[in-house]
Amino acid sequence: MTLDYIARSFLLSEIVKGMALTFKYMFKPRVTINYPYEKGPISPRFRGEHALRRYPNGEERCIACKLCEAICPALAITIEAEPRDDGSRRTTRYDIDMTKCIYCGLCAEACPVDAIVEGPNFEFATETREELYYNKDRLLANGDRWEAQIAANLAADAPYR
Repeated sequence: MTLDYIARSFLLSEIVKGMALTFKYMFKPRVTINYPYEKGPISPRFRGEHALRRYPNGEERCIACKLCEAICPALAITIEAEPRDDGSRRTTRYDIDMTKCIYCGLCAEACPVDAIVEGPNFEFATETREELYYNKDRLLANGDRWEAQIAANLAADAPYR
């Protein structure tokens, strides 16, 4: 046993094995990405920044049923609504406090018309807390910005819902 230990110590077999492993991986393609310039794949079920969607004719989808407000475990959603002249209800105020949101996705699951969704954007860092209080205009702007990607993600996820 001591002769074997002395031989391994003298020949530095552990270092040779480590260098062989390094040399083996030296010519394989790299698995890391250069993040700010390259983006990795995102799952269609990814839950990122919230967005309110519109119908193709430009009308907002939210019918003010308040199911998302009721199901939110963090109480991050606040909705106020009023009836329109044609008898339908629409929201006058739709606020999400993103500092409270736990990104559980229950609001999107509860919505019967897919009005509120969690989009593919994960890069929404801010410098102040006030920037994380989303109002209806900001949510609709997010929906307009990400609509193509959101629609593709919902279509890809449709068989599993």
